[in-house]
Amino acid sequence: MTQEAKRKFYLKQFKAISHAIATYDDFNLLVQHLVEGICRTFKVKGASIMILDETEGQFFRVSSHGISHEYLNKGPVFVDTKYCSLDTGEVALVQDLQKDSRVQYPEAAKKEGLVSLLAIPINYKGDTIGVIRIYHTEKLAINDEDIDSLCVLGNQLAVVIENNGLKNFVDQIKMAIDSLPSRMFKA
Repeated sequence: MTQEAKRKFYLKQFKAISHAIATYDDFNLLVQHLVEGICRTFKVKGASIMILDETEGQFFRVSSHGISHEYLNKGPVFVDTKYCSLDTGEVALVQDLQKDSRVQYPEAAKKEGLVSLLAIPINYKGDTIGVIRIYHTEKLAINDEDIDSLCVLGNQLAVVIENNGLKNFVDQIKMAIDSLPSRMFKA
């Protein structure tokens, strides 16, 4: 998060990603392409997208790239404001995963060779519903304008997540109505 870092995310790339977010029909393919693109663009070890499950009080991963299965399965990522800035919905930068008190699994990060983490909130109408995490094997240096662009993409992704959830809900209602006996529809 410094001005010294060279910008990597320009209008051409931003437009392409925004177009993909707006037009992909397959949510899983969209988030997989997003994490792969983040890793390539910023030349980082890995990235993941996690969505908040309010009922369980934890995040669940919907996509990741560049991170081992062992690290991904280290344990649940519980919702705790000291770990994920849910109350503020702001970007969180952790430059030393072994020494920062916000880190839930420092030993797992060390074993994975991770040094730093950038968490970009996925915000929808004032609520944080997920996070894009960017992991690196050295201290992260990402241009502030790139961080702003990632935040805008996170907000666009939030709309897709909410729409996907609403679509699933409507589909469940349709299935429930379709499974009712026909006598229920007689006046």
